[in-house]
Amino acid sequence: MTHLPQTMTARYSIWQRLGGNWSLDKRIQLALLLLGIALFVGGLLLPVLSMLQKSLQDSEGAWVGFANFRDYLSAPSLGRTIGNTLWLGFLVTLLVITIAFGYAYALTRTQMRGKSLFRLIALLPLLMPSLLPAISLVYWFGNQGIAKGLLGNQTVYGPIGIALGLGFWCFPHALMILITSLSHSDARHYEAARVLGSPAWRTFFIVTLPGARYGLLSAAIAVFTLTICDFGVAKVIGGQYSVLATDIYIQVVGMQNFSLGAVTSVVLLLPALLSFALEQRVRSKMQEQNNSRAIPYQPAPHRLRDLLALLWCSLWALLFLALVGMAIYGSLVQFWPYKLTLTLDHYAFSSNSVYGWLPFINTLKLGALTATGGTAIIVIIAWVQEKGHHFALLRQLIHLLAMLSLAVPGIVLGLGYIFFFNRPDSLLGSLYGTLPLMALSCVIHYYTVGHMTALTSLKQLPKELELVAISLRISQFKTFWRITLPASLPALLEIFIYLFVNAMTTTSAVIFLYSSDSVLASIAVLNMEDSGDTAAAAAMATLILLTAANVKLIQLGLSRTLLRKTQRWRHG
Repeated sequence: MTHLPQTMTARYSIWQRLGGNWSLDKRIQLALLLLGIALFVGGLLLPVLSMLQKSLQDSEGAWVGFANFRDYLSAPSLGRTIGNTLWLGFLVTLLVITIAFGYAYALTRTQMRGKSLFRLIALLPLLMPSLLPAISLVYWFGNQGIAKGLLGNQTVYGPIGIALGLGFWCFPHALMILITSLSHSDARHYEAARVLGSPAWRTFFIVTLPGARYGLLSAAIAVFTLTICDFGVAKVIGGQYSVLATDIYIQVVGMQNFSLGAVTSVVLLLPALLSFALEQRVRSKMQEQNNSRAIPYQPAPHRLRDLLALLWCSLWALLFLALVGMAIYGSLVQFWPYKLTLTLDHYAFSSNSVYGWLPFINTLKLGALTATGGTAIIVIIAWVQEKGHHFALLRQLIHLLAMLSLAVPGIVLGLGYIFFFNRPDSLLGSLYGTLPLMALSCVIHYYTVGHMTALTSLKQLPKELELVAISLRISQFKTFWRITLPASLPALLEIFIYLFVNAMTTTSAVIFLYSSDSVLASIAVLNMEDSGDTAAAAAMATLILLTAANVKLIQLGLSRTLLRKTQRWRHG
């Protein structure tokens, strides 16, 4: 190569770093990586950039710079809205982490009975839209609620209702993180504390809490982010109590002020991005702390501790069941609270709703489309990132983009889709208001969790499988199809169900994207509640819950079969 000009030599060096010899495997890997990056650019970066651009324009599209921000930040109500949002975030985080830590401790560090049942009850909120607990609170503590006297002179329509609803909805997210954190404790630390004669309370403060500190912080960040970004609970039961998420909805839907809605979205995006950065830092600390040589802690029976744990979990499990049960009961009552005869009339959507059964059918279609397409995309991109041997820079970039999607709130992403897709010069404008576009928004919005699940599954596969395939000159893609994919079927099923359930229950990610032909069940719940038809809203929300619960039960059954048939190599 000495005879080549210097510029051509430099270009050849770059080409070698990107791919070198262009074998078929490398070409396919490059194509998949570029397609994955294009997906994130079109589904995440460009919509967010379009929203940022709109925040710098007036209602006519003329460039006004930071004038919108100046006007918005000078509004007297803004300080109150931001203060309300942050105060709720800290309050709900404190309450949820306190309760969830005790619940997780009981499930992992005691020998109380009924652990599986208590865990199942605690995870119920994952299967329902955030609107359902808000509707249930209306039945409990609303103007005609059966227990409104418990609040005294206070009203549930405001911060109390939002905190209760969001606390219930965020609880399982914190619980799963804390269970994972507490399950990774090293039994040797507890044995050392026992040998040194440390009392149980002292061991808790010098061993248990320090060992779970990163899990606690990660759970707190997750709850805080969910709280400040949620739209459904505050919309149903917030009353006149303003928060940033509902402010975006009011600006866009109520006042048609898209520029100010974009400004509000930017304001909401900033704390979400900060929380994301902190969460990534905490996650890396948790990974450093985990020791592969740690001995799992096995709690010994302790009558008093186990009894207290049982009482603690029973208290919150009963409250959760009461909240879910009241919504179901309200959907079956003929006319609340005057005629409590049970009926299925509110489930006759074809006669009592302008939408009929269309929202529920659309929701099933959206769930299937999101789960099918999203699972395929996630698994392929995760495989190229984890098992690919070339294009390190592109693999790092796609991992960054996969993690970044978690930082963008659903309502912010939805508003960005309006500005990017719903404009005259957009080649993809025909997608606006269709189920495929809503499926894309759901895939992008919930991508990170599925991506991490796929990566975890791929990392657990023995490297010897790849080495054998290489020695037999089997292509990477044949190895993926014949070995990697079958061995990863349980994780694929988990990702599929995760995307399906979240697509069924989401509101914020699709609130700005539907049309009259593509209205979803969660949107119909919101509109029914807005029009005062709370019973029909409760019926539709209950139908979402029952469908998601049945899908989850099917997953549990299939997972056992798949684990038994595809994971024998782990025990052989």
